[in-house]
Amino acid sequence: MAETASQTTTIAAAPERVWAIAADFETYPEWAKDVKDVIVRGRDEQGRPIEVEYRASALGRSTHYTLWYDYSDAPNVLAWKMLRGDIMRTIDGAYHFSATSDGGTEVRYDLAIELVVPLPGFVKRRAEVRILNTVRELKTRAEA
Repeated sequence: MAETASQTTTIAAAPERVWAIAADFETYPEWAKDVKDVIVRGRDEQGRPIEVEYRASALGRSTHYTLWYDYSDAPNVLAWKMLRGDIMRTIDGAYHFSATSDGGTEVRYDLAIELVVPLPGFVKRRAEVRILNTVRELKTRAEA
């Protein structure tokens, strides 16, 4: 069964800026600490990446996975599902973006992960914290 996590934060940047950073997968290695390499494998008719392969640090090793992105609720939601992965069965999730009254953006990051091999609870919690750090790193990038 997949483990789920969610985190919400407010970013002092316009939703358009936050969306642009979140949807620019090829720049993730510049600001998302655990993402080491990104290759766009496919694009939709509007030129947006829909199949993206990642190499990332995870649980003390390098992992590879490929995500399929869904823009059907853009620019309010950027959702993904895992197509392939080496140590995961599932990595499904979404960014949810909403404007705040002061011109900023509230971002909710939802994630469901299922690993191929079960891990002890403390290891899962440590991995969850690292994954949710992506939201803080997005905030830092958008507010820079």
